[in-house]
Amino acid sequence: MAAFVGLFLLSGHAFAKVEINSADQAALESVRGLGPSKAKAILLERKKNGPFKDSTDLHTRVKGIGEKTVERLMQNGLTINNKTVAGPVKDKSTTKTKETSSKRTADKEKEAAQKEKSEKASSEKTAKQSRKAKEDTKEGGQNNQKGREAS
Repeated sequence: MAAFVGLFLLSGHAFAKVEINSADQAALESVRGLGPSKAKAILLERKKNGPFKDSTDLHTRVKGIGEKTVERLMQNGLTINNKTVAGPVKDKSTTKTKETSSKRTADKEKEAAQKEKSEKASSEKTAKQSRKAKEDTKEGGQNNQKGREAS
């Protein structure tokens, strides 16, 4: 039985909670997934700018630690202000979809405005050509009449 418990402990499934704002280098390194360099970066950032507020604050301030890494570290025992679960992660696919959708809408509106402008210009050009054709027809008729009068 003791061998089973020892094996369970070594497998990484059991871990002590490590509070990021009070842990030293050794305690941070005891969290699975945190090596010496990241532990040191966390300590330096904490010393320079104060305690971490939440998971977003951690991944924003420490280079090389992203949202998913913070989630994994918290699952492995890291706590931030005694919270063991990372805050809500922004769904990038939804955000990207919304950005893409609004960009498409803006592009369509721009396209519609350009089309309307083009149609208006075309309409004005057609009207101008029509007036010119009428004037030419009038002048042609007047020239014919003058030609008959001269004969």
